Amino acid sequence: MNDDDSNDDDRPRSSSSAAAVDLTVRVDDPGWLAVATDPEAAVEAAAAATLATFEPEAVELSVVLSDDATVRDLNRDHRGKDYATNVLSFPPAFVPSEFVEQGGARPLGDIILALGTVLREAEEQGKPAIDHLRHLVVHGVLHLSGYDHETEAEAEEMEDLERTVLAGLGVPDPYADPDDARAA
Repeated sequence: MNDDDSNDDDRPRSSSSAAAVDLTVRVDDPGWLAVATDPEAAVEAAAAATLATFEPEAVELSVVLSDDATVRDLNRDHRGKDYATNVLSFPPAFVPSEFVEQGGARPLGDIILALGTVLREAEEQGKPAIDHLRHLVVHGVLHLSGYDHETEAEAEEMEDLERTVLAGLGVPDPYADPDDARAA
């Protein structure tokens, strides 16, 4: 952002050109293969769509498709919450600019997803697990790009951004009330 911007925050905004992403996807729980025959491709598409829209520079990102026990341990150890959650996002430790290769990808962070929680939520919400996976990848990337949902205004902004990216991937609005769709 430059001094001419009227926006008070420093979060990345839309860029007209898609930035490169150095993405590593690791499948730690083979159960993810029941969600998608190629879960890595689903993660890559969701991450790339989000980054192309909201992250104007080249970044490094890793996504781990894990299990509830691992995510519970991470959530307890890093957030003080002793339960599995659907997705955790970890920004990188501070990396001084002299250690980032000139013109190279900036470390964005790590995203870890819990298979059991993702499957349970998808079933409870009546949506395909693959769509829920895509949504949570978008959600995690937005967190790493500086977005949050601590206040109602932040939540509305983040949800709108998620809807925009997911629509481009052909994923229905994850916040829509399924009863509204059945009533129509």
